[in-house]
Amino acid sequence: MKTYFQLLVAGIAGGLIVLAGLKFSGSQTPIQTQTPKATFANMNMSPANNMMGDFVESAKKSTSSVVYIYAEESDEQVIAKRKNQRRVDPFSDLFGFDDFFGGSNFYSPKNGSGSGVIYSADGYIVTNDHVVGFADKLTVTDSEGKKYNAVKVGTDESTDLAVIKIEGSNNLTPIKMGDSEKVNVGEWVLAVGNPFGYLTSTVTAGIVSAKGRSLDIIRKDKAIEEFIQTDAAINPGNSGGALVNLQGELIGINTAIATPTGVFAGYSFAIPSKIVKKVIQDIIENGGNIERTNLGVGGYDVNDDLIKEFGLQLKGKKGFYVEEVERRSAAQMGGLLPGDVIVEINNMPINNYSDIEKTMKYNKVGDKVSIKVNRNNKEIILPIQLRKSF
Repeated sequence: MKTYFQLLVAGIAGGLIVLAGLKFSGSQTPIQTQTPKATFANMNMSPANNMMGDFVESAKKSTSSVVYIYAEESDEQVIAKRKNQRRVDPFSDLFGFDDFFGGSNFYSPKNGSGSGVIYSADGYIVTNDHVVGFADKLTVTDSEGKKYNAVKVGTDESTDLAVIKIEGSNNLTPIKMGDSEKVNVGEWVLAVGNPFGYLTSTVTAGIVSAKGRSLDIIRKDKAIEEFIQTDAAINPGNSGGALVNLQGELIGINTAIATPTGVFAGYSFAIPSKIVKKVIQDIIENGGNIERTNLGVGGYDVNDDLIKEFGLQLKGKKGFYVEEVERRSAAQMGGLLPGDVIVEINNMPINNYSDIEKTMKYNKVGDKVSIKVNRNNKEIILPIQLRKSF
């Protein structure tokens, strides 16, 4: 009887607890038994852009346009280098310090490998200058394993870009060019290439970490650096490969990594497609290497003190005051004089020397530019053909 009474009391207490719980939860949101549909705020995002499946489509569109490149020096090129060095240094063939301590011989044939991106169906391929610049023998292997001989069309050391061409007529799959200017920080990207020379057609994913990076890794006076930074894994052998968006469009050529070890350590860098398109066109049209050039002037950015000191009448404009003109430079040959104030180049206003650099950074030897100067408070236009720097 006692046990029955205890069970009855427990049942009543339990019922009261349940009723209290229901009353307490009556104003709360009920538990969903089905997963609600996803909604997307207006953040330049769509369901498709959020799906990992897009990586598959992007990889399909881009991997067939990325090739493996093996570059090497021929014996003939090595012999030619040796002969040239003998003219400069008659004792260059004698044993030196490095020979006794296992140092590399300057005249040993060099070789290396990297990646490239098919630019056109008739065989033009873009890659890095540091992948093929030293070589005169090039072998290209496509994503299906077919091998081709290739020739070097031209290079641009200032951007670390090069163009090679597969010999003969070929029905290749060119990559679709994208617009690197429209790429946003935080956007998903894929890197496609051949890391370590044997992991062919490798695809890695990451986001755009930053844009417009200048790293001073291109050791040239006229270096042009505006790298796209990404955390997609890139390693040796990826150089010259593709950085693509989720539409499989080329937005950059993978070029460098930031690393203390020589392999991927978190950040990689690609040359943006806006530079790639310009350089490829220049190399193909000119059929050779691009030589960047300086105008050949020195001086000061115009300010109020300079205007008062020299009595300049610039009609509200600013400019760059030319104090000196280098001998045999494009500026001297084109008629620029000390005392001139450069106010426009190719109809673009010049407020300081940085504007001159920005306006002319893609110009090369042989290009013609139109420079408007204020000379003795009168504006004149000087047509100037750019020359090789001396």
